[in-house]
Amino acid sequence: MATDVLAAGTRARPVTGGGKLLLFLLALVIVVIAEAIGNVSIPVGTGKIILLPLLWALLLGGAIGLLSPRLPPPLRLSGAMQNAASAYLQPALLIFIAKLGLLVGGSLPKILASGWALVFQEFGHFFGTMVFGLPVALLLGIKREAIGATFSVGREPSLAIIGERYGMDSPEGRGVLAEYLTGTVFGAVFIALLAGLITSLGIFNPLALAMGAGVGSGSMMAAASGAIAAQQTPEVAKEVATFAAASNLVTTTIGTYFTLFLSLPFTIWAYGKLEPILGRNRPDAAGPAPAALDAPAHEEARIGLPETVLAWVLIGAYGLIGNWLTYGVAPDRNVVAGMAIIVGAVLAGYALYLACGRKLPAVLWVSLIGMALTYPATPYAAEIAAMTGKINFLALATPILTFAGLSVAKDVPAFRRLGWRIVVVSFMANAGTFLGATLIAQFFLHAPLG
Repeated sequence: MATDVLAAGTRARPVTGGGKLLLFLLALVIVVIAEAIGNVSIPVGTGKIILLPLLWALLLGGAIGLLSPRLPPPLRLSGAMQNAASAYLQPALLIFIAKLGLLVGGSLPKILASGWALVFQEFGHFFGTMVFGLPVALLLGIKREAIGATFSVGREPSLAIIGERYGMDSPEGRGVLAEYLTGTVFGAVFIALLAGLITSLGIFNPLALAMGAGVGSGSMMAAASGAIAAQQTPEVAKEVATFAAASNLVTTTIGTYFTLFLSLPFTIWAYGKLEPILGRNRPDAAGPAPAALDAPAHEEARIGLPETVLAWVLIGAYGLIGNWLTYGVAPDRNVVAGMAIIVGAVLAGYALYLACGRKLPAVLWVSLIGMALTYPATPYAAEIAAMTGKINFLALATPILTFAGLSVAKDVPAFRRLGWRIVVVSFMANAGTFLGATLIAQFFLHAPLG
């Protein structure tokens, strides 16, 4: 059953107004610091890793949570405040989903003209994670966390889908967050090394490898495509960059729908079939927990509708700050209007979600509203796309990772119990999305496409 951000979990613990104010002030400071640091490039062989502000935000938020007992009392994050940060993560994710939907609408003609290879290789991206990752997770003793960790590469939309269906406090939520953490920290390095190794074998068309590189993460796509292009002639290297960018666009735009309606249901089904076989008699990697951890370590915080709307406005403002500091776009009238459209799309989508009895996820309604606003046949679509296009979607990802970081300390015991196993599973999922898409693209590139 979906977890509503407005509905309290069992034994919800209240957070005072002062605690919530401190939470948002800390988030503001973290966003400013992370965006001020900006993008940092680290050469890795022939490629490079790009450390984005969202990573700094995650690390800073996590550091504050972990060091909270040693901080001055006014700056300490109580368990209830960390629960509130986790609850605010869902509204933050819907802002990002709205921006993603606005990108989809304007890109639909380009996506439709991309060709069959670019279309069908997406099946490799979204099923490869499960095919490679789920059996390994079960063999390592990971239970329902394996669903969240292997149904996708665990980017922001995946957090939203799992958070809404299961809640981030669930085993599935811990799995997708662990996949996100390991993928963010190690993903670019791993995918660059893997892509370079596979390219050196000379068995795949460089364009198939390029499409495999479009895993839906900008930093991972850059690392993988750089490793592939470095082994090509200058002319082919340009084509590699072009196809990798196009594949990444397709993965980013349709990924929400693919993971929601295909990848996640199929992974749940596969888990039910494989767990009794591969996981039989294997102890739970996340347990049994010590007695101190058997009781609920945290409960879901209660967030009312007015607070949720205020959170959307504040998170949108944080996105404008990041857009200014990192991408040099000052929040003038058009940019502010663009953010107002994004927030408006969230409000309209959430209203439809409530009006339809919560039978379909809020992320779907918000995405559809965004797509409709920028679809070329929609009146004023070009103007809406121009205003919202001034806001870089990565600037909206930084507040998301800020709240994720501020809430992560409460999940450290469970993460430690998973330990090295979840890192191995994350690597297998990332390898699966790259190799699965490459194999399918290779087939279509060698088939007559007309």
